[in-house]
Amino acid sequence: MRNNNLKISDKVLAKAKLIQSKAAYLANDELSGEYTSAFKGRGIEFEEVREYREGDEVRDIDWKVTARFKKPFVKTFKDEREITIFFLIDVSKSTNFTTINKKKSEVIAEITALLSYASLRNKDKTGLIIFSDKVEHYIPPSRGQAHVWKIIRDILDFNPESSKTDINVGIDFLQKVRKKKAVVFVISDFLSEDFEKNLTLLSKMHELRLVSVKDPMESTIVNPPKGIFRFIDLETEELRVVDLQRRAKKDNIRDKMLDLSKRLGVWYLDVDSKTNYLDQIVKKLKRK
Repeated sequence: MRNNNLKISDKVLAKAKLIQSKAAYLANDELSGEYTSAFKGRGIEFEEVREYREGDEVRDIDWKVTARFKKPFVKTFKDEREITIFFLIDVSKSTNFTTINKKKSEVIAEITALLSYASLRNKDKTGLIIFSDKVEHYIPPSRGQAHVWKIIRDILDFNPESSKTDINVGIDFLQKVRKKKAVVFVISDFLSEDFEKNLTLLSKMHELRLVSVKDPMESTIVNPPKGIFRFIDLETEELRVVDLQRRAKKDNIRDKMLDLSKRLGVWYLDVDSKTNYLDQIVKKLKRK
């Protein structure tokens, strides 16, 4: 990991302030009351074992005690007021792709800002892990206006050392630095390989949230025109010749992520840089 705490340009500073004001407005006016209910999971501190009552969740049954006394008992947990949120942010070169003058990386920054401001109102801690195919930058969990500002600024102004993607390295790093339960947002275009197993393990330890960000043109590749096309791979800078229809059937990221999120039972949202993605986040929280 390297130090990116250099003076940022006026352009990036202006963009960061715009994102900050937009996110703060939505968090104040749209997310009041929604944030806490959406991210309030089970407390993780064990309290006691008591007899089962109508309405208790089956997953809370203590089967050993139940077997011993021949009637159902459940484990109870203390409700934790404070939530710690981690953002795992993809900064590989593919997030710089755009056909509408808005990079996926800017969308990722705005979504992170909105969620950070929601957490600020609830006095929760937020941490940031920026990754490519290596962990590029880490901000330990903290709270406060200055902390949220640092997260937004660092995402917008970050210049990664590597251009490639490996979601697994971000997950592995999180597992090392966070042993207690947290709410974890993985925000990426998910142009990576073999991360399903690690996401499965992550979902068992933490409350996992997946946000897939793409460019509008990437959405059209789900039903692409016939033919062979040439592309420059942004991450490797190699020229690739691709049969779009065959590739689309094989690598439909949206379908893959939908299937994975359903199997894991986790929160998933698919957005593109042309839509009102911040409103989509707000609506998703309200539905939750």
